[in-house]
Amino acid sequence: MTASVPFTRPELGEAIRAWKKILAERGFATDLIWVFEENLCLERQRAELGGFHFAFQTRFTPPPGEALDIAYDYFSETPSRIVFYRLGGVPDKSVCVLLCDSWFEKKDAPEGYVRRDEWGISFYPGLDDQTEEVTDLSRWLRRVKRNRAFHELDFCMTLAAVEEIRLYGRPLLHYERFAESLLKQMRQFLGQAA
Repeated sequence: MTASVPFTRPELGEAIRAWKKILAERGFATDLIWVFEENLCLERQRAELGGFHFAFQTRFTPPPGEALDIAYDYFSETPSRIVFYRLGGVPDKSVCVLLCDSWFEKKDAPEGYVRRDEWGISFYPGLDDQTEEVTDLSRWLRRVKRNRAFHELDFCMTLAAVEEIRLYGRPLLHYERFAESLLKQMRQFLGQAA
């Protein structure tokens, strides 16, 4: 195991300014749309066997205004690398995802990552690809959730975790989510407000 390099996370505003500067240097839009796991729409490609197409939506599960702040604050408390990741673009905007995991520690320039080791942050501006915004509910409901290859985007935060952090100060454990769902069902059965 390698010794980790000490770092100090910047405030979110400073990190976003650095991110926008990198995007602008590459000719990408600096007006940002932030998405989370529930916003990603992974679909099978018909043209390529085993291929997938990434899209996004914010119509059916819109992220709350404070979601990015909550995710960044939570990720900043971990020793793992945070990644500002550009999924692609829509007219005049860049679609971005905040990721966090030690898996990104070895990712660097040859793979398209811009490292800021003094912050424990990397930036992945990606290619000049356009990303489709899904507005059809049936397409979003049919998105691929399982039986697919591992991808960097698997390290993004869920909106459910954002809500749990907002309510409880941390993401719930599996058994706590189960207990919460049982309580909700019991309240509905007894006619109490959920």
